Amino acid sequence: MRRSDFHFDLPESLIAQRPLPERGASRLLYLDGPSGAVRDLAFADLPRLVNPDDLLVFNDTRVMRARLFGRKHSGGRVEILLERLLSDRMALAQVRASKTLKAGTLILLAGGERLEVAGRDSDLLRLHSPDAGFEDLMARHGHVPLPPYIRRPDEASDLERYQTVYGRREGAVAAPTAGLHFDAPMLARLAERGVRIAHLTLHVGAGTFQPVRVERLEEHVMHCERLEVEQAVCAAVTATREAGGRVIAVGTTSVRGLESAARDGDLRPYRGDTRLFIRPGYRFRVVDAMITNFHLPESTLLMLVSACGGFEQVMAAYRHAVRQNYRFFSYGDAMFLTRRGS
Repeated sequence: MRRSDFHFDLPESLIAQRPLPERGASRLLYLDGPSGAVRDLAFADLPRLVNPDDLLVFNDTRVMRARLFGRKHSGGRVEILLERLLSDRMALAQVRASKTLKAGTLILLAGGERLEVAGRDSDLLRLHSPDAGFEDLMARHGHVPLPPYIRRPDEASDLERYQTVYGRREGAVAAPTAGLHFDAPMLARLAERGVRIAHLTLHVGAGTFQPVRVERLEEHVMHCERLEVEQAVCAAVTATREAGGRVIAVGTTSVRGLESAARDGDLRPYRGDTRLFIRPGYRFRVVDAMITNFHLPESTLLMLVSACGGFEQVMAAYRHAVRQNYRFFSYGDAMFLTRRGS
């Protein structure tokens, strides 16, 4: 398939710039992958769509306050997005400045702390912090790294709303946004329904927002993200299969995490990086259904959703969502879809 196959017209007015007052107040579009049938629901209806003994798999990553601002000695403004902490005082980062920064360049932060460009790793710069650890710098100077399509500065409320209520392992620079709809009452309702819960960790990187620049999908190089799938997740999937339940991934990151850990055919504990690119034609080994937000045209996330629910079915559902004024992207509405075929 080609990148342009995944284009759709999206009015800018449908791109959510702020979350709704309550996490669970969003709408929910249900797509039955095998038939292509859609239903307009509310997220509060989710317990009616899951069965006792189904398994919901959440990504428990937490978003770092990864955006920092500084200046070069010359006075030029520098914007830093920390992508990955390599150690307490070394990190990989995207850096925006008027000119490319060379090794040895010093960046001054608001408190006078220095960051030194130590080198380059592909499209990222290695930054060394001689004055303080990066976690300390983020706590004092860091901003919530809102996605590029949210065209406003981060606000105090984003510190809480751009996190899931169950996130516990900090390391992401973007939220696993399907999980933003869940609050404590919804999790309690699902437990009362008899739904099983498991958690994996995939630290979402800024590469999730990178556009696909090639037309032929097989030529696209997927970005790298850190993943950990523990034995407890594998055991929960096995118990769910034995009970006749479904494995429902909450978000595209949970889909990629589960399927990455099952690349050899069987789901096993996994710790390492993943570059798995799921697109139409992919054979799913673990996931039966998923909950997700609405994604950018021509994005790898839309391609993953299309692989799960069926290309024609998903693209028709997206056109329906636009006509019905669903809210799109990170702070937008949600979608529940069941997998089409094998």
